[in-house]
Amino acid sequence: MCSFDKDTGPGRLMKKGLVLILVGHINFILGAIVHGSVLRHISKPSQHISTQYTVANIISVTSGLLSIASGIIAIVVSRNLHKFKLIIGLMVASFLNALLSAACSAGLLVAIGVTIAYNGSGLMMGCNDTVVPINARSPVSAQCPFDTTRIYDTTLALWIPCAMLSAAEAFLSVWCFMVGLALRGIAPCGKSYIKEQLEEEAENSPQTRRLMGKHLKAEA
Repeated sequence: MCSFDKDTGPGRLMKKGLVLILVGHINFILGAIVHGSVLRHISKPSQHISTQYTVANIISVTSGLLSIASGIIAIVVSRNLHKFKLIIGLMVASFLNALLSAACSAGLLVAIGVTIAYNGSGLMMGCNDTVVPINARSPVSAQCPFDTTRIYDTTLALWIPCAMLSAAEAFLSVWCFMVGLALRGIAPCGKSYIKEQLEEEAENSPQTRRLMGKHLKAEA
């Protein structure tokens, strides 16, 4: 991940930024669909917030938005490799997004496992109270204020792609973070010498030479 050169590196960083924006948008949309079609009905049944709601709606949507922001910063940095503040912004945004996306993916996997293990009983928390637990896979006898048709299949069909996209967001964010380390010459990517190459290029640029010439003339 630390391999970054000034010729092909900017193009790769731009592509990763575009992929982050695309994945972030898809993950955000899927999280919104899950919330709008399923989880808004069970967000606060009897003043209890379900685990599924917290994981799938808040963390997933936030991860999608932060991925979009990280992708935009990555694209800007790919065109401005000499900007110190932009590189620091890329490192901070990608690091936070990597943590949040990894937590989102792990949380979604836990929610999927719990839902499958208990036959989706957590998805039926807004229905009538009964001694027998309601099975979300066949909620025929349940009296619910919402449509329970295929609630189990729909939720899992949306959660599984969300978990996979969150894992992809985490990987891309880690890659962008490592690129930021390489651009600043920070370990473990300090041996890529890209920082020295960029500084040498900046010193030999025509704009830098013009500024140095004006400075020498002013001194003379």
